[in-house]
Amino acid sequence: MITGWAFYAAAVPAVLLIGLSKSGFASGFGALAVPLLALTVPVPQAAAILLPVLCVADVLGLTQLLRERDRDLVRLLLPAGLAGIVLGALSFGLLPVPVVSGVVGAITLAFLAVRTVFPPHADAPPPPRWLGRVLAVVSGYTSFVAHAGSPPIAFYVLPLKLKPVTFAATMAVFFAAINLSKWLPYAWLGLIDWRNLSTSAVLLPLTPLGVWIGVKFVRRVPQALFYRLFNLGLLLTGSKLLWDAWR
Repeated sequence: MITGWAFYAAAVPAVLLIGLSKSGFASGFGALAVPLLALTVPVPQAAAILLPVLCVADVLGLTQLLRERDRDLVRLLLPAGLAGIVLGALSFGLLPVPVVSGVVGAITLAFLAVRTVFPPHADAPPPPRWLGRVLAVVSGYTSFVAHAGSPPIAFYVLPLKLKPVTFAATMAVFFAAINLSKWLPYAWLGLIDWRNLSTSAVLLPLTPLGVWIGVKFVRRVPQALFYRLFNLGLLLTGSKLLWDAWR
């Protein structure tokens, strides 16, 4: 088990961010967990340690939000997201993780810049369904590499203007299936070992706390504030991923 104090100084806030994001509140902050933990361990190891935490957080979030999901949206996005997981497993190691992080960070910041300069109109049509499938593949891939799937999929889902609880529930179902599908390829790639699992076990008790706090807020926060917080999370995530790539 990892015992260094510096690791846990990064791991504790990372796990709490995951719990908050899986509840739907502060969803955009969830992708910060791996970059934060990667300050102390390599990115693939950080992803492996956080995988059990993600899955427990998924289960806790689903117990609160499952009935609120948009079923048609899940049916549209999930098969493409799983295809992205397969692509990530087959191409793992071909692209350095910093390159993937930099691309995701740059796209995230570009998306936010476009939405800020050209905010969507209330009567704007929803984005085409084919774009949702393409971005779900990208989301599955970046989720496999660095648990950073929320920025790409947000490009499609945010313009749909869902209610906060529907948005949170739909993303909870999508990423629960995505994270569950990572176990076999992670094991195949040698990322699942007893050292990482025992470290995950120490961090797991913090997960319900983050989910509980988030669920309390997601049902009360106004829609406009919810999306402002989500965009703030994307801004911080995109900046951190781009900084890691440049560094």
